[in-house]
Amino acid sequence: MSRRILVPVDESERATDALEFALEEHPGATIVAIHVLDPADFYGATGFEGGAMINYDEIHRQNEERGEALLENAADRADEHGLECETELVIGSVARSIVDYAETNPIDQIVIGSHGRTGASRILLGSVAETVARRSPVPVTIVR
Repeated sequence: MSRRILVPVDESERATDALEFALEEHPGATIVAIHVLDPADFYGATGFEGGAMINYDEIHRQNEERGEALLENAADRADEHGLECETELVIGSVARSIVDYAETNPIDQIVIGSHGRTGASRILLGSVAETVARRSPVPVTIVR
C-alpha cells in the first residue's frame, strides 16, 4: 500500500521546499497537496477601497483561482518526479483545516514548511507549522 503524504502548499518559498522534500524523500508515495483559503484573509478587509465597496465574491474567486494554480503546479511537480498527486482546496482556518484533513482521510505523514505567510507572530517556527505539529494525528516533518 502506497504511503500518503499531505503537503500544504501556499505561495511561500518554504512550502515549495516542503513539496520538493516530500517528492525527493518519499518515492512511490502519493502526494496530497492541500491549499487552504482562510476567509479571514479576504473577508478581513475594511469594506472600502478607493471609496467603493469591496466585492468579496470577486476576492474569493481570485483567491480560489490562485489556490487552484498552486495545486496545479504541485501536481505538475509530482508528475515530473513520477509520483501521483491528489489536490484539495479547502476553506477554513489553515492549521485546523490541515489537521482535520489528516484526521478524516488516510494520511500517513504531513510535510510542511516551517514558515508560510509572513508576520511577527510567525517568526520563530511559524504558527501554522507549530499548531499542526502539536495537533496532528500523524507524524509531521517541518522543512526549514
